[in-house]
Amino acid sequence: MSESETNAEQPPTGDQPPTKEVENLKLENGAGDSPKSPVPPSSGNVTFEENFKTFAKFGDPKSDGKLITLSNSDKWMKQAKVIDGKKITTTDTGIYFKKLKSQKINITNYKSFLEDLAKNKKIEVEEIKNKMANCGQPGHHGVGAVKTPSTVDRLTDTSKYTGTHKQRFDDSGKGKGISGRKDVVDASGYVSGYQNKDTFAKKD
Repeated sequence: MSESETNAEQPPTGDQPPTKEVENLKLENGAGDSPKSPVPPSSGNVTFEENFKTFAKFGDPKSDGKLITLSNSDKWMKQAKVIDGKKITTTDTGIYFKKLKSQKINITNYKSFLEDLAKNKKIEVEEIKNKMANCGQPGHHGVGAVKTPSTVDRLTDTSKYTGTHKQRFDDSGKGKGISGRKDVVDASGYVSGYQNKDTFAKKD
């Protein structure tokens, strides 16, 4: 037996520890250099100013968040439920926003716009700011069932259809398919419009 074969069969000495087994033990005990999962950043309260910048940039990748449009302002105020369609409407915001005679305004002018709006609607401006600071990121609507808008209800109510559109649905509201869109030719051999098909008495 050669010297190399003899060394291969001998167990490792104290000078040469089984490094592979030690590494496995470290991983099992959690002492190895396993990748650590990233720690999520702490979610602190978002300020009014921070949300202004977020909504100012919403939908416009070129925006730096320093100026906001009326459209983005309305989205922000709707999400914060400041615009409720009763006390404050988009007509109201349009009137007071356009007083500043600019399509985009900075945060200083925006605060003036809110103060003017709140004063005329007899609402505390701080209440409006608090709602707008705590409404979340753009597009966030909280948790809950999605409500179908009344417009969608009206457009999908087949009982209110008239004229040729009414013929496209049966009594239950189910579509008839192609037979509801065009007159299908009767190829049975009977004259068009004949009402007594299959009623002719057979002779004995």
